[in-house]
Amino acid sequence: MATRDATLSAREPAEIDLSQSGRRFGELLIKGVLGLAALVSLLTTVGIVVSLLLPALEFFAEVSPWEFFTGTNWAPLFEPASFGVVPLIVGTFSVTFWALIVAIPAGLGTAIYLSEYASPRTRGTLKPVLEILAGIPTVVYGYFALTAVTPLLRDIGIEVDIFNPLSGGLVVGVMLIPTVASLSEDAMASVPQALRDGAYGLGADRLQVSLKVVVPAAISGIIASFVLAISRAVGETMIVLIAVGQLPQLTLDPRATVETLTAFIGATGNGDVPTGSIEYKTIFAVGLTLFVMTLVMNVISIRLVRKYREVYD
Repeated sequence: MATRDATLSAREPAEIDLSQSGRRFGELLIKGVLGLAALVSLLTTVGIVVSLLLPALEFFAEVSPWEFFTGTNWAPLFEPASFGVVPLIVGTFSVTFWALIVAIPAGLGTAIYLSEYASPRTRGTLKPVLEILAGIPTVVYGYFALTAVTPLLRDIGIEVDIFNPLSGGLVVGVMLIPTVASLSEDAMASVPQALRDGAYGLGADRLQVSLKVVVPAAISGIIASFVLAISRAVGETMIVLIAVGQLPQLTLDPRATVETLTAFIGATGNGDVPTGSIEYKTIFAVGLTLFVMTLVMNVISIRLVRKYREVYD
Protein backbone atom coordinates (compact mmCIF):
# COMPACT_ATOMS: atom_id res chain seq x y z
CA MET A 1 0.00 0.00 0.00
CA ALA A 2 2.79 2.37 0.89
CA THR A 3 4.51 1.57 -2.41
CA ARG A 4 1.33 2.42 -4.33
CA ASP A 5 0.97 5.73 -2.52
CA ALA A 6 4.58 6.58 -3.29
CA THR A 7 4.04 5.78 -6.98
CA LEU A 8 0.94 7.99 -7.18
CA SER A 9 2.81 10.80 -5.48
CA ALA A 10 5.62 10.53 -8.01
CA ARG A 11 3.13 10.80 -10.90
CA GLU A 12 1.52 13.94 -9.54
CA PRO A 13 2.49 17.07 -11.52
CA ALA A 14 4.96 19.40 -9.91
CA GLU A 15 3.44 22.37 -8.19
CA ILE A 16 3.74 25.68 -10.03
CA ASP A 17 5.08 28.56 -8.02
CA LEU A 18 2.33 31.18 -8.08
CA SER A 19 3.66 33.18 -5.20
CA GLN A 20 3.02 36.91 -5.10
CA SER A 21 6.75 37.69 -5.16
CA GLY A 22 7.34 35.68 -8.37
CA ARG A 23 4.47 37.32 -10.21
CA ARG A 24 5.43 40.76 -9.02
CA PHE A 25 9.07 40.42 -10.15
CA GLY A 26 8.02 39.35 -13.67
CA GLU A 27 5.46 42.13 -13.97
CA LEU A 28 7.93 44.72 -12.75
CA LEU A 29 10.53 43.51 -15.23
CA ILE A 30 8.13 43.69 -18.18
CA LYS A 31 6.86 47.07 -17.02
CA GLY A 32 10.42 48.36 -16.74
CA VAL A 33 11.36 47.18 -20.25
CA LEU A 34 8.25 48.75 -21.79
CA GLY A 35 8.83 51.95 -19.86
CA LEU A 36 12.43 52.07 -21.07
CA ALA A 37 11.28 51.66 -24.67
CA ALA A 38 8.81 54.51 -24.25
CA LEU A 39 11.51 56.65 -22.62
CA VAL A 40 13.92 56.06 -25.51
CA SER A 41 11.24 57.18 -27.99
CA LEU A 42 10.49 60.26 -25.91
CA LEU A 43 14.15 61.21 -25.52
CA THR A 44 14.75 60.72 -29.24
CA THR A 45 11.88 63.08 -30.06
CA VAL A 46 13.12 65.64 -27.56
CA GLY A 47 16.63 65.39 -29.01
CA ILE A 48 15.34 66.01 -32.54
CA VAL A 49 13.33 69.02 -31.40
CA VAL A 50 16.25 70.53 -29.50
CA SER A 51 18.70 69.96 -32.36
CA LEU A 52 16.33 71.78 -34.72
CA LEU A 53 15.06 74.44 -32.36
CA LEU A 54 18.31 75.97 -31.11
CA PRO A 55 19.85 76.76 -34.54
CA ALA A 56 16.42 77.78 -35.83
CA LEU A 57 16.06 80.31 -32.99
CA GLU A 58 19.48 81.72 -33.89
CA PHE A 59 18.27 82.01 -37.49
CA PHE A 60 15.08 83.82 -36.48
CA ALA A 61 17.14 86.20 -34.35
CA GLU A 62 18.66 87.47 -37.62
CA VAL A 63 15.72 86.96 -39.99
CA SER A 64 12.19 88.08 -39.22
CA PRO A 65 9.72 85.19 -38.87
CA TRP A 66 7.23 87.31 -40.80
CA GLU A 67 9.63 87.58 -43.72
CA PHE A 68 10.37 83.86 -43.52
CA PHE A 69 6.76 82.62 -43.49
CA THR A 70 5.23 85.21 -45.85
CA GLY A 71 8.03 86.01 -48.29
CA THR A 72 7.66 84.73 -51.84
CA ASN A 73 11.31 84.81 -52.86
CA TRP A 74 13.69 82.11 -51.64
CA ALA A 75 17.38 82.77 -52.37
CA PRO A 76 19.37 82.30 -49.14
CA LEU A 77 22.62 81.47 -50.94
CA PHE A 78 22.72 84.55 -53.18
CA GLU A 79 23.34 88.25 -52.74
CA PRO A 80 21.13 89.94 -51.73
CA ALA A 81 19.73 87.01 -49.78
CA SER A 82 15.98 86.37 -49.58
CA PHE A 83 14.40 84.10 -47.00
CA GLY A 84 10.76 83.70 -48.03
CA VAL A 85 9.94 80.02 -47.56
CA VAL A 86 6.53 80.10 -49.26
CA PRO A 87 7.84 78.78 -52.62
CA LEU A 88 9.28 75.71 -50.88
CA ILE A 89 6.02 75.06 -49.01
CA VAL A 90 3.98 75.41 -52.20
CA GLY A 91 6.34 73.08 -54.06
CA THR A 92 6.07 70.53 -51.25
CA PHE A 93 2.27 70.56 -51.30
CA SER A 94 2.22 70.41 -55.10
CA VAL A 95 4.19 67.14 -55.03
CA THR A 96 2.03 65.86 -52.17
CA PHE A 97 -1.19 66.63 -54.04
CA TRP A 98 -0.18 64.66 -57.14
CA ALA A 99 1.12 61.83 -54.98
CA LEU A 100 -2.24 61.53 -53.21
CA ILE A 101 -4.08 61.60 -56.54
CA VAL A 102 -2.37 58.27 -57.23
CA ALA A 103 -1.91 56.76 -53.76
CA ILE A 104 -5.37 57.20 -52.21
CA PRO A 105 -7.59 55.76 -54.98
CA ALA A 106 -5.15 53.01 -55.94
CA GLY A 107 -4.28 52.13 -52.35
CA LEU A 108 -7.87 52.11 -51.12
CA GLY A 109 -9.06 50.16 -54.16
CA THR A 110 -6.31 47.60 -53.61
CA ALA A 111 -7.28 47.29 -49.95
CA ILE A 112 -10.96 46.74 -50.78
CA TYR A 113 -10.06 44.10 -53.34
CA LEU A 114 -7.70 42.25 -50.98
CA SER A 115 -10.15 42.38 -48.09
CA GLU A 116 -13.46 41.68 -49.80
CA TYR A 117 -12.88 40.13 -53.21
CA ALA A 118 -9.54 38.33 -53.40
CA SER A 119 -9.26 34.64 -52.63
CA PRO A 120 -6.67 33.58 -50.04
CA ARG A 121 -4.38 32.41 -52.83
CA THR A 122 -4.65 35.70 -54.73
CA ARG A 123 -4.14 37.66 -51.52
CA GLY A 124 -1.04 35.62 -50.79
CA THR A 125 0.33 36.52 -54.23
CA LEU A 126 -0.47 40.24 -54.23
CA LYS A 127 0.73 40.96 -50.71
CA PRO A 128 4.40 40.16 -51.53
CA VAL A 129 4.16 42.31 -54.66
CA LEU A 130 3.06 45.27 -52.54
CA GLU A 131 5.92 44.59 -50.16
CA ILE A 132 8.35 44.67 -53.08
CA LEU A 133 7.05 48.11 -54.06
CA ALA A 134 7.53 49.29 -50.49
CA GLY A 135 11.08 47.95 -50.42
CA ILE A 136 12.39 49.63 -53.57
CA PRO A 137 14.93 52.38 -52.65
CA THR A 138 13.59 55.87 -53.18
CA VAL A 139 16.62 56.83 -55.26
CA VAL A 140 15.49 54.21 -57.80
CA TYR A 141 12.04 55.79 -57.84
CA GLY A 142 13.65 59.17 -58.38
CA TYR A 143 15.60 58.13 -61.46
CA PHE A 144 12.55 56.25 -62.74
CA ALA A 145 10.57 59.50 -62.56
CA LEU A 146 13.33 61.43 -64.29
CA THR A 147 14.19 58.98 -67.07
CA ALA A 148 10.86 57.22 -67.69
CA VAL A 149 7.86 59.18 -66.41
CA THR A 150 8.93 62.63 -67.62
CA PRO A 151 9.58 61.38 -71.21
CA LEU A 152 6.29 59.49 -71.09
CA LEU A 153 4.41 62.66 -70.13
CA ARG A 154 6.02 64.46 -73.05
CA ASP A 155 5.12 61.63 -75.41
CA ILE A 156 1.42 61.93 -74.50
CA GLY A 157 1.45 65.67 -75.13
CA ILE A 158 2.08 67.17 -71.66
CA GLU A 159 4.89 69.71 -72.04
CA VAL A 160 6.75 69.38 -68.75
CA ASP A 161 10.18 70.63 -67.78
CA ILE A 162 12.90 68.06 -67.29
CA PHE A 163 12.42 68.50 -63.55
CA ASN A 164 8.79 68.89 -62.54
CA PRO A 165 6.48 68.08 -59.61
CA LEU A 166 4.02 66.19 -61.80
CA SER A 167 6.27 63.25 -62.60
CA GLY A 168 7.85 63.33 -59.16
CA GLY A 169 4.47 63.42 -57.44
CA LEU A 170 3.07 60.57 -59.52
CA VAL A 171 6.02 58.34 -58.64
CA VAL A 172 5.81 59.29 -54.96
CA GLY A 173 2.17 58.22 -55.18
CA VAL A 174 3.18 54.84 -56.59
CA MET A 175 5.63 54.45 -53.72
CA LEU A 176 2.84 55.19 -51.20
CA ILE A 177 0.33 52.67 -52.60
CA PRO A 178 1.61 49.84 -50.35
CA THR A 179 1.33 52.07 -47.27
CA VAL A 180 -2.29 52.99 -47.92
CA ALA A 181 -3.25 49.51 -49.11
CA SER A 182 -1.65 47.59 -46.26
CA LEU A 183 -2.96 49.76 -43.41
CA SER A 184 -6.42 50.07 -44.94
CA GLU A 185 -6.66 46.33 -45.57
CA ASP A 186 -5.68 45.63 -41.96
CA ALA A 187 -8.41 47.99 -40.78
CA MET A 188 -11.00 46.31 -43.02
CA ALA A 189 -9.92 42.84 -41.91
CA SER A 190 -10.66 43.84 -38.30
CA VAL A 191 -14.30 44.65 -39.12
CA PRO A 192 -16.50 41.95 -37.52
CA GLN A 193 -17.87 39.40 -39.96
CA ALA A 194 -21.28 39.83 -38.36
CA LEU A 195 -21.61 43.26 -39.99
CA ARG A 196 -21.04 41.74 -43.41
CA ASP A 197 -23.41 38.85 -42.74
CA GLY A 198 -26.14 41.24 -41.60
CA ALA A 199 -25.81 43.31 -44.77
CA TYR A 200 -25.90 40.21 -46.97
CA GLY A 201 -28.98 39.05 -45.07
CA LEU A 202 -30.72 42.32 -45.97
CA GLY A 203 -30.06 41.71 -49.67
CA ALA A 204 -26.94 43.83 -50.24
CA ASP A 205 -24.44 42.72 -52.85
CA ARG A 206 -20.70 42.55 -52.35
CA LEU A 207 -20.00 46.06 -53.66
CA GLN A 208 -22.62 47.59 -51.38
CA VAL A 209 -21.25 45.67 -48.40
CA SER A 210 -17.73 46.83 -49.22
CA LEU A 211 -18.51 50.52 -49.73
CA LYS A 212 -21.41 51.04 -47.33
CA VAL A 213 -20.55 48.69 -44.47
CA VAL A 214 -16.89 47.70 -44.37
CA VAL A 215 -15.31 51.01 -45.41
CA PRO A 216 -17.37 53.14 -42.98
CA ALA A 217 -16.70 50.69 -40.16
CA ALA A 218 -12.95 50.80 -40.86
CA ILE A 219 -12.81 54.53 -41.58
CA SER A 220 -10.58 55.36 -38.61
CA GLY A 221 -7.83 53.04 -39.83
CA ILE A 222 -8.30 54.23 -43.40
CA ILE A 223 -7.94 57.87 -42.37
CA ALA A 224 -4.81 56.97 -40.43
CA SER A 225 -3.33 55.40 -43.57
CA PHE A 226 -4.15 58.54 -45.57
CA VAL A 227 -2.48 60.84 -43.05
CA LEU A 228 0.58 58.59 -42.88
CA ALA A 229 0.78 58.72 -46.66
CA ILE A 230 0.55 62.53 -46.57
CA SER A 231 3.30 62.70 -43.97
CA ARG A 232 5.55 60.43 -46.03
CA ALA A 233 4.89 62.44 -49.19
CA VAL A 234 5.71 65.70 -47.41
CA GLY A 235 8.91 64.20 -45.99
CA GLU A 236 10.13 62.41 -49.11
CA THR A 237 13.61 63.57 -50.12
CA MET A 238 15.40 61.54 -52.79
CA ILE A 239 12.60 61.40 -55.34
CA VAL A 240 11.95 65.13 -55.25
CA LEU A 241 15.66 65.95 -55.14
CA ILE A 242 16.26 63.98 -58.33
CA ALA A 243 13.01 64.49 -60.28
CA VAL A 244 11.38 67.73 -59.10
CA GLY A 245 14.33 70.11 -59.23
CA GLN A 246 15.94 72.88 -57.21
CA LEU A 247 14.38 76.04 -58.61
CA PRO A 248 12.32 77.67 -55.82
CA GLN A 249 9.69 79.52 -57.80
CA LEU A 250 6.16 80.25 -56.59
CA THR A 251 3.89 78.44 -59.03
CA LEU A 252 1.06 75.93 -58.96
CA ASP A 253 1.86 74.71 -62.47
CA PRO A 254 2.90 71.05 -62.03
CA ARG A 255 4.83 71.18 -65.30
CA ALA A 256 7.33 73.79 -64.08
CA THR A 257 10.46 73.13 -62.04
CA VAL A 258 10.09 73.86 -58.32
CA GLU A 259 11.88 73.01 -55.08
CA THR A 260 10.54 71.37 -51.95
CA LEU A 261 11.48 71.72 -48.30
CA THR A 262 13.22 68.35 -48.19
CA ALA A 263 15.05 68.92 -51.48
CA PHE A 264 16.53 72.15 -50.14
CA ILE A 265 17.64 70.45 -46.92
CA GLY A 266 19.20 67.55 -48.81
CA ALA A 267 20.99 69.70 -51.37
CA THR A 268 22.22 72.38 -48.95
CA GLY A 269 23.27 69.96 -46.25
CA ASN A 270 25.66 68.24 -48.68
CA GLY A 271 27.01 71.50 -50.10
CA ASP A 272 29.85 73.84 -49.16
CA VAL A 273 27.86 76.14 -46.88
CA PRO A 274 30.04 77.25 -43.92
CA THR A 275 28.90 75.82 -40.58
CA GLY A 276 27.41 78.47 -38.31
CA SER A 277 26.59 80.91 -41.11
CA ILE A 278 23.10 82.28 -41.67
CA GLU A 279 22.90 80.20 -44.84
CA TYR A 280 23.69 77.07 -42.84
CA LYS A 281 21.06 77.90 -40.23
CA THR A 282 18.38 78.04 -42.92
CA ILE A 283 18.60 74.23 -43.01
CA PHE A 284 17.37 74.06 -39.43
CA ALA A 285 14.69 76.71 -39.95
CA VAL A 286 13.32 74.77 -42.92
CA GLY A 287 13.65 71.50 -41.00
CA LEU A 288 11.70 72.93 -38.07
CA THR A 289 8.99 74.12 -40.47
CA LEU A 290 8.76 70.62 -41.92
CA PHE A 291 8.64 69.10 -38.43
CA VAL A 292 5.80 71.39 -37.35
CA MET A 293 3.83 70.63 -40.52
CA THR A 294 4.16 66.89 -39.92
CA LEU A 295 3.26 67.29 -36.26
CA VAL A 296 0.10 69.22 -37.12
CA MET A 297 -0.95 66.52 -39.58
CA ASN A 298 -0.38 63.81 -36.98
CA VAL A 299 -2.44 65.70 -34.40
CA ILE A 300 -5.28 66.05 -36.91
CA SER A 301 -5.00 62.34 -37.68
CA ILE A 302 -5.25 61.39 -34.01
CA ARG A 303 -8.33 63.56 -33.53
CA LEU A 304 -10.05 62.13 -36.60
CA VAL A 305 -9.25 58.55 -35.63
CA ARG A 306 -10.59 59.07 -32.11
CA LYS A 307 -13.74 60.73 -33.43
CA TYR A 308 -14.65 57.92 -35.79
CA ARG A 309 -13.64 55.21 -33.33
CA GLU A 310 -16.25 56.57 -30.95
CA VAL A 311 -18.87 56.24 -33.68
CA TYR A 312 -18.09 52.62 -34.57
CA ASP A 313 -17.10 51.17 -31.19
